[in-house]
Amino acid sequence: MTLRFDPFSVARTVALAPVLAPLLAGALALPTGALAAPARHAPVHHASAPAPVPAVAWVALQTDQGRIVVELDGAHAPVSVGNFLHYVDTRHYDGMTFYRAMHLDWGKQPNGLLQGGIRDSRLLFKPIAHEPTNQTGILHKAGTLSLARRAPGTAMADFSILLADMPGLDADPAGTDPDLKLGYAAFGHVVEGMDVVRKIWDQPRSATLGEGVMKGQMLEKPVKVISARRVPEPPPVAAPAPAPAPVP
Repeated sequence: MTLRFDPFSVARTVALAPVLAPLLAGALALPTGALAAPARHAPVHHASAPAPVPAVAWVALQTDQGRIVVELDGAHAPVSVGNFLHYVDTRHYDGMTFYRAMHLDWGKQPNGLLQGGIRDSRLLFKPIAHEPTNQTGILHKAGTLSLARRAPGTAMADFSILLADMPGLDADPAGTDPDLKLGYAAFGHVVEGMDVVRKIWDQPRSATLGEGVMKGQMLEKPVKVISARRVPEPPPVAAPAPAPAPVP
């Protein structure tokens, strides 16, 4: 499973190297250029063609810990959003789990990501084309959804929700590493339920599950997504009322 600065350049190489490979992907750290995602057999499921991709869509993920609503940017990341909605509309995300909580002990807290996806390869569709952030303009900020992958062009169903800004996951066209320079494909963000994301991220983690840098990041009890459905645009969150002025 899988993490990755210009003033960040040297710092990224030194400080983030141990976590880049496993951050958004779902398995082991692999050599540079082969960032890992969960190992899956070739998908065998066939379904009707995906529906047209809207400019923006909202999906509610009802988990056994509460509801998370995400906003998907189909105008700027149509391939990634179309893929996500295809899993939603075919109900293949029903029963998926959040299974990994990466905690980083540096930077502003909380820092890390929550990763989930489909464990049954029979429910997977074919991999999709990679949409780098320098093309979409969607950056890796707190609350961002980003696709897990091995090499670019291998992403399927697994995705992560970021707990903090992670600019090292954005594309770096000037970079020297042919894989990291493409970054990861961000395609939406959480608009409701970041408290639920944090609650799941804070669940107990196994000391033995996972391998390599992922050891200790796997949830003891993966959190199930009961249903994933398109929903209307949620109402805007009301700004908190200003504090009353002190009485003279």
